[in-house]
Amino acid sequence: MTCLILIGMMGAGKTTVGKELARRRNVRFADCDHEIVARTGVSVPTIFEIEGEAGFRRRETQMMDELTRESDIVIATGGGVVTTPENRDLMRERGIVIYLNVPPSVLFERTRHDRNRPLLQVENPRQRIEELYLVRDPLYREVADVIVEGGRGNPGAMVRMIENALQKLKKTPCVP
Repeated sequence: MTCLILIGMMGAGKTTVGKELARRRNVRFADCDHEIVARTGVSVPTIFEIEGEAGFRRRETQMMDELTRESDIVIATGGGVVTTPENRDLMRERGIVIYLNVPPSVLFERTRHDRNRPLLQVENPRQRIEELYLVRDPLYREVADVIVEGGRGNPGAMVRMIENALQKLKKTPCVP
């Protein structure tokens, strides 16, 4: 088995799809943000408030280093994980990276009432999502082994698309 890493924007469905993918493969599921919250005992918005985005990104890199050392795991990352070069290297070297690409309009609909997303606590969250997407989409594509077009269908359908793509993939990641 391998380390499967789900990337994509906030609201792309990484946690929901990741849980179902892990269940079907009978492996451990880990949500990077939830692991950070469990470790620190405070919410992601609180970490952003106290340590800023840079502090949160340091914690995220430490958690990604730890989680990607495991095999037989599905990892759901935070949307900004790709903004750190070290994270991109860890993911490329240690796992199969699956990009859930969801259009910004769908992301906005999914996240517009969620107060636990610090980067969206701005006057115009729709515009913020579009800006983040423009910056992050090339980075997601840079590290992705598989790109799954999302935004339509249920989590089960997304998992089937991922499993079909994985069967066609020849990459065998090493876990140091």
